[in-house]
Amino acid sequence: MTNNNSVPKKLSFISIYFLGINAVIGSGTFLLPSVIYRYMNLTAILVLLCTAVTVSMIALCYADLSSRFTQSGAAWLYSYNAFGRFAGYELGIFTWFLGCTTLSAEVVALLTVLKSFLPIFKNNAVYIGSIIFLILLFSVINFFGRSWVKIVNNISAAAKIITLIVFIIIGAFFIKKSNFTPVIPHAALTGVTPFFKHFGDAFTPIFYLFTGFSFIPIAAKQMNNPEKNIPRVLVAVMTSVTILDCLMLLVAIGLSGQKLGSYSNPLASALKTGVGQWGFAFMIIGMLISIFGVAFSASFNTPSLIASLANEHGMLPKWIGKKNKHDAPWVGIIFTAILSAALATQSYLFLVSCTVLASFVQYVPSILAVIKFKHSNEYPTHGFSLPGKYTIPIIALIISCYMVTNFTPKTLLLGAVVAVLAAACYFFIDKDEKLEKEHENFLAKLRHIK
Repeated sequence: MTNNNSVPKKLSFISIYFLGINAVIGSGTFLLPSVIYRYMNLTAILVLLCTAVTVSMIALCYADLSSRFTQSGAAWLYSYNAFGRFAGYELGIFTWFLGCTTLSAEVVALLTVLKSFLPIFKNNAVYIGSIIFLILLFSVINFFGRSWVKIVNNISAAAKIITLIVFIIIGAFFIKKSNFTPVIPHAALTGVTPFFKHFGDAFTPIFYLFTGFSFIPIAAKQMNNPEKNIPRVLVAVMTSVTILDCLMLLVAIGLSGQKLGSYSNPLASALKTGVGQWGFAFMIIGMLISIFGVAFSASFNTPSLIASLANEHGMLPKWIGKKNKHDAPWVGIIFTAILSAALATQSYLFLVSCTVLASFVQYVPSILAVIKFKHSNEYPTHGFSLPGKYTIPIIALIISCYMVTNFTPKTLLLGAVVAVLAAACYFFIDKDEKLEKEHENFLAKLRHIK
């Protein structure tokens, strides 16, 4: 008699949706409104809408690709099938690096918030110990597979959405119309160049608010009906986050006005202005839950990525893709924990810049893969078809390339170092793979002769 409990349950649509919400709504949603407001004032809401539309075009490209494949891996898998083994390998390493930097950035953000009202976290030993504890906690939960993942993820995502909705609804009663002026900074109105400079400065942090969508297809094999559910989830998540972010920013400006640009915890401080200290405490708790959720989401997806590199096409040694009885990629979990813990010793802004760079590296090849598949009619879609043929991918490609102008030389140098190191490792891995195959062929020949 077959034991149905031995087969791990796949993630449902609602679980994938909550996973996507956790991947997108994180520290940036709570920490960056002050930066965004400083550059564009009330007009920042229009910039946010423009950014949401442009990022959604990239997300639609991912929806198209995820409808073509059911395997885990996302960006690296798409590039592998479009441009070959080496391109897929390089992108896989960058996407895993993106997952590690995201996990590290959220852990650092979580501890930074705790520092603001618990001085004990300013102690270096306590700070480092907390980094190790949090990453170990995520790893232990992930060792037990999807059953724990779904519980923690769904609770975290639901609490996060409730926190933002409460902020929007309660804050709306304390909005002052006078806070909606100025509409745009005077410096941005002095000419075309200053305007686009302010627009670009606001565009970059807003863009960061949406980058987490690319994590959704990474663990496709652990999801129910991924070729149909993932595209729907991508559209649902981007729509939900855009609505929440626009309302959140509108209420924050209405509560604080020009003071918003000076707050280190903008949403918490804004609600405190309206309802008092309890509002600040409520938002801090919600912020901690939100950041914890994104970190947890990254800790779940990232090990699946490195495991898929080993299991799907043998781009890494097979032992890296090993899984335990709970179907959890335990070797990938350990590797991710080690790198993430090392990265978490760096500053939050440095980790954010690494995340944006790694995002750019995976967007461009993925968009080019959409164009190629549409042209060649390879790997037909199932359940989702990108409208307009080449229009959306071309616009998405232009937007992604625009991101290059925002990278510092230091960030570009880091990207080059990661690419070179990955290429060097690929040479030795590929060489070992060829030697192993030759050895297997030799043994097969010996058996045939005997």
